[in-house]
Amino acid sequence: MKNIKDYIGTIIILIMAFLIYIFATDIYNILDPVLFPGFSKIGPKFYSSMPKLWKSLISSLKLLIPGYFGAAFSGILLGILIGTNPRLNKNLKPIIFALNPIPPSMMTPYLIAIMPTFYLSSVAVIFIGCFWPFLNGTINGIVLIDQKYLDNSKVLELKGFKKLFNVILPAAAPSILSGAGTALNFAFILLAIAEMFATNSGLGHFIQYYADFSDYARVISGLLFMGGFIVIVMLGFEKFKKKILFWTLNENK
Repeated sequence: MKNIKDYIGTIIILIMAFLIYIFATDIYNILDPVLFPGFSKIGPKFYSSMPKLWKSLISSLKLLIPGYFGAAFSGILLGILIGTNPRLNKNLKPIIFALNPIPPSMMTPYLIAIMPTFYLSSVAVIFIGCFWPFLNGTINGIVLIDQKYLDNSKVLELKGFKKLFNVILPAAAPSILSGAGTALNFAFILLAIAEMFATNSGLGHFIQYYADFSDYARVISGLLFMGGFIVIVMLGFEKFKKKILFWTLNENK
């Protein structure tokens, strides 16, 4: 009950948007019926498309999971290496600044050309987009650690992996998880782009396929299904983040 009260504003906004759309389509036909089909058409199409939508979701996860977690592993690992080595950080920072802003979507045609399969090129697009937030979040989190934590670790004679897992990573965790959240947002955006151009399955392909045939009832069905899934994942990530960062002042307020 408490969780529902926390999102009462969101529920009201969604209900209002739903009613406005019904009035503008099914009742008064203000909007173009082809581009904006009413829920009287979307509902049956959504129901009949459910088997294909679930199949598309599984296909999307096969791209999303290796791309995202591969970026998490390599980004955090390399970030620890760079963040704990001031000289390495100083020398690599200009290179990171140069490569970071390049949109991964612009590399899609090139990746399709050099990768042996469309699957690998799609995973690579997601990997590249998610890698930089993890890398930057880890480096910044380590570089900005309060000096008193490092001084305390010296007093306790913590070195190597003990210092890493007991001091550095916990202190850098807020920044790392902030980067993880940014990477997750990028992952869904790049997933849709990759599936529209480099695969023949997945939620992005589902939406693009029916858009080509002007079946906008199924297009909206795909968007609603994908949006609902993203909301569930992001809320789950926020709960995970709060559980990991239970000790932070902001979470205790």
